[in-house]
Amino acid sequence: MSLVVPEAHQQFQHILRLLNTNVDGKRKIMYALTEIRGVGRRYANVVCKKADVDLKKRAGDLNSDELERIVTIMQNPTHAGDLNSDELERIVTIMQNPTQFKIPTWFLNRQKDIVDGKNSQILSNGIDSKLRDDLERLKKIRAHRGLRHYWGLRVRGQHTKTTGRRGKTVGVSKKRG
Repeated sequence: MSLVVPEAHQQFQHILRLLNTNVDGKRKIMYALTEIRGVGRRYANVVCKKADVDLKKRAGDLNSDELERIVTIMQNPTHAGDLNSDELERIVTIMQNPTQFKIPTWFLNRQKDIVDGKNSQILSNGIDSKLRDDLERLKKIRAHRGLRHYWGLRVRGQHTKTTGRRGKTVGVSKKRG
């Protein structure tokens, strides 16, 4: 007796590569997309809906058309392993260009950028570089927030007299001799 595997399961992808991130194909597409930095559950949900991807699908089952739609809207597949390459490409396109797919600006994580004044969704590696640029700009203009970051102190108004004492300084070492 042998096991007969349906054709649909033979195209299943257990790991998807989206926006320099490995996405689990066994999870539902909406939740699988949240593994990408800068993508939360709500953003993943909106992207999947804009890409016309079934939210009940596994990411590994998507075809290339559905992938493209999702990438186009927000790079959010339904079930990661079930999506084909078209669906994944759609999701990625949507994730990278959310304003072209009528996703409201209040949904985006980078509104009115200091440099160019545009609204955008920053994903994966872009988050680190934008944060670094922002902190460098704050340090350069000698803003209070920038100085606190530079000194390694709390930035958002927390009390520092009694809390956060561990890990800041190294103890005194005795002279050998």
